[in-house]
Amino acid sequence: MITALHNLQLISDGLMSQRKAVLIENEKIKAVVDQKEIPEEAQQIDLNGANVAPGLIDLQIYGNGSPLFFGGDPSAAALAQMEKALLRQGCTGFLATIATNTNQVVEQGIQAALTYSNRVGNLMGLHLEGPYLNPKRKGAHPAALIKKATLNEVKHWVEMANGEIKMITIAPELQDEAILTYLNEQAIVLSSGHSDATYQQAKAFINHPVKAITHLYNAMPPMHHRQPGIIPAIFEDKPYTSIVADGIHVNFTMIALAKRQLGDKLFLITDAVTESRTGVYQHQLHGDHFTMPDGTLSGSNLSLLQAVKNCVEHAEIPLAEAINMASLYPARLIGKADEQGKIAANYLANMIVFNADFEVQATILKGHYFTKTI
Repeated sequence: MITALHNLQLISDGLMSQRKAVLIENEKIKAVVDQKEIPEEAQQIDLNGANVAPGLIDLQIYGNGSPLFFGGDPSAAALAQMEKALLRQGCTGFLATIATNTNQVVEQGIQAALTYSNRVGNLMGLHLEGPYLNPKRKGAHPAALIKKATLNEVKHWVEMANGEIKMITIAPELQDEAILTYLNEQAIVLSSGHSDATYQQAKAFINHPVKAITHLYNAMPPMHHRQPGIIPAIFEDKPYTSIVADGIHVNFTMIALAKRQLGDKLFLITDAVTESRTGVYQHQLHGDHFTMPDGTLSGSNLSLLQAVKNCVEHAEIPLAEAINMASLYPARLIGKADEQGKIAANYLANMIVFNADFEVQATILKGHYFTKTI
């Protein structure tokens, strides 16, 4: 059976077009055609002029809804909740994130991913943010649990995870070269974050082997005219760089600056959390943001589509390009750009349908879901 989505505004690969139809067969996009070319046998779905874009991909998120996945008791049930909640928000791919914690809790998070077999399908794996960070730039991570990596421990976690770990945020300037080499050889994306690297140190590791930067501007030294720090090195060497576009973690003027400097290497994450009263991370909601009990700014209260909207309305980024920042560019970073991040023939039928007010109307995941009440 072929399904034809029509009467829509198509947003894909930096372009916007009308009078197109998207043909879906099984889990994939069969073709994008002119509306007059819809096959007679196709089941037609009229989208009433809504926007249709590639499904959004969030490479750093801690929770959505309740319970917080990486709280005091990371579980498969929390991952199931995240999948369903994020699917309602048009997020067809995400990395559940594990923050700095005790070995026991980190391994419990890894085990949760390993035992969660009844997946909806948008959980793509795990992102470890810590514990191998720089305590000088700890942010909301507990300093007492931050440590230098050892090869034995890293190998143990990677082997235990059996491929579930897709990305690791570390402070490269504090790690042995053997650690970086090993992780890179495992096809795990290395991202520099919570780092106090100097300009010279950053120039030595950016893009070789550290391919990404975690939440630009946050938990890193600011630019200074005598001590430039890591940010100018990022702007020069242009690794894939994530940013939290909520206007709280980063001012929108600075997002616009980063976009001009980094172009198609700047991508969106939410770094989102939910309220929690247990464990190390007891996030407290204050209207539009979360803090730790001591007042330290923690994760965001952001959806990825809201981040897209913010980029359009406050950072002067065109809608089609803001969509790329939340779909195509993260797909490229994790090696999925040949099947996700575009609406094109042979790509997975992963799409978000939303209106002019950035309200999600429906989500399609591998052709199987088409509802906003999943």
